[in-house]
Amino acid sequence: MFVDCVTIRVKAGDGGDGCVAFLREKFRPWGGPAGGDGGRGGDVIFEASREADTLLHLYRRKLIKARSGAPGQGKNCAGRDGESAVVRVPVGTIVKDALTGGVLCDLAREGMRFIAARGGRGGRGNRHFATPSHRTPREFEGGEKGEERMLTLELKLIADVGLIGLPNAGKSTLLARISAARPRIAPFPFTTLCPQLGIVEIGDFRRLIVADLPGIIEGAHEGAGLGDEFLRHIERTAFLLHVVDICPPDGSDPAENFRIVEREVERYSPELASRGRIVAANKIDLPGGERAARRLARRLPRLEVIPISAATGKGIGELVSRLAERVGTGRLSRSAW
Repeated sequence: MFVDCVTIRVKAGDGGDGCVAFLREKFRPWGGPAGGDGGRGGDVIFEASREADTLLHLYRRKLIKARSGAPGQGKNCAGRDGESAVVRVPVGTIVKDALTGGVLCDLAREGMRFIAARGGRGGRGNRHFATPSHRTPREFEGGEKGEERMLTLELKLIADVGLIGLPNAGKSTLLARISAARPRIAPFPFTTLCPQLGIVEIGDFRRLIVADLPGIIEGAHEGAGLGDEFLRHIERTAFLLHVVDICPPDGSDPAENFRIVEREVERYSPELASRGRIVAANKIDLPGGERAARRLARRLPRLEVIPISAATGKGIGELVSRLAERVGTGRLSRSAW
């Protein structure tokens, strides 16, 4: 099960209360106040980790709570600090305030940490209240309450190339051809129900991370099909690869099918629609496929159209080479996440 958005309540630990105590030792009959301070409450911390690839482990959790600090003790002994709750989340997770929608942190790199709720400070013991005129204080401080808030965690996969296109355009077949990923492939629409990642080795210890998204249909911005909610996963990509079926079984126009998807991306995010892209004219292995690919290239003169066959592998080498070149340029021009 792929979960990329959860809302959860976090509660940091409360600080421990200060202690009221007086020293009673042999040869020290007037030892005085000796109440220790309370321990500090634990924090709730989110940590970006490659070991997690979904937010499923948080899907049914309603509360993440850190431990509270222990109260102070006699003989000036401070209470133990509460243990922090460290929660590992996938790299690319965005933490938002659930009430305002404001972004609090973007955990875009492995090892990044964000303190979602800070633990309360421990209270002071009665030894802090002693004065020359008030030698037996019985005052103490209670521990501060730990922070509590509602947060929304939203996962945006970090990839170099995002695959977009209509259902059954051949995106999953292409991903399986160029990487070791094994997405579900079947001759019916919406076989891909959640984003899939694949790693493409391009030599010289270089690699591309490619994200395959569920097919986008007309009206996706209004919820048609699987909607456009998964488009968030290509917002971080340096480049888009639009896969077009040049021999659609329903006899539709490939160029118009291309424009349908582009309009939906534009409605979702104009900035995303302005991102660089290559058009992969897929299924040239079918009768008339190469002729259809040339016709598509003429109708899209401002875009680079590369004819391929994801099923047979024809044209895949050229496509991967061009992706490596274009993504390298995109990486240099985009800001660090």
